[in-house]
Amino acid sequence: MNFKIIGDSCTDFTKEDLKKDYMVSVPLTIYVGGTEIVDDDTFDQADFLKRVAQTEECPKSACPSPEMYMQSFEGAQDVYVITLSEHLSGSYNSAELAKKLYQEEHPQVNIHVFDSHSASTGQLLIARQIEQLALQGMEFERIVEQMTKFRDEMQTTFLLETLEILRKNGRLSGMKAVVASVLNIKPYMKAENGMIQQAGQARGMKKALEKMIDYIGEIGEHLSEKTVIIANCNCLQRAKEVEKELVNRYHFKESLIIDTKGISSLYAADGGIIISF
Repeated sequence: MNFKIIGDSCTDFTKEDLKKDYMVSVPLTIYVGGTEIVDDDTFDQADFLKRVAQTEECPKSACPSPEMYMQSFEGAQDVYVITLSEHLSGSYNSAELAKKLYQEEHPQVNIHVFDSHSASTGQLLIARQIEQLALQGMEFERIVEQMTKFRDEMQTTFLLETLEILRKNGRLSGMKAVVASVLNIKPYMKAENGMIQQAGQARGMKKALEKMIDYIGEIGEHLSEKTVIIANCNCLQRAKEVEKELVNRYHFKESLIIDTKGISSLYAADGGIIISF
């Protein structure tokens, strides 16, 4: 292939995706409880969630270096890079620097870095769409144009089982997290211009799932023409129930359930659900 689709490891590629030579994952690194965890095919979700639960210290992450990105560019004429939102990580800026440095020595190579304005499922949705267009033989400039529009119209929403990770990351006051826990309040969130915003909340996970599914119908357009991807962090049965309801109610053209890897597991936390369409 004369193209590559490169995602940082928050792009939750499936094993089938990564069997393709043109799909490449560039790993971030996570630090939790004094342990360094590389977010690659060695990532152990169960062990990671156990470590997070056992430490009061907030897990930290480090983005891929420009050198790592530059190595991933090799061997392709057209390179499409997809990063998690620049508001969540330095991965986008690192990829942009890698592009600049690489093109100084390889000016004939086309490279575009997409800030997904999302994470996980949103990144994978972009990657899968680029794959379709590239395999059809569409020119680089047209793919960039179409995918920028696609990215801007894409919706991502997610539901948290716990507010602890948000609390540890300083996004909530300790008191708010405690009150939400005591009252069993579950917030469902949205990605808006790459930033996390609360879309709504409900008491109890079941009610929150129902409200989030209603919310998808409110913000979604032409859903029968779209693909929905659902990522789950250690809650596959919950994801299956959500998928069934989404497909039955909104008649999505295609649906896919995936597991969160390292960075997505960090943000979603145990029991979290992420949905993009």
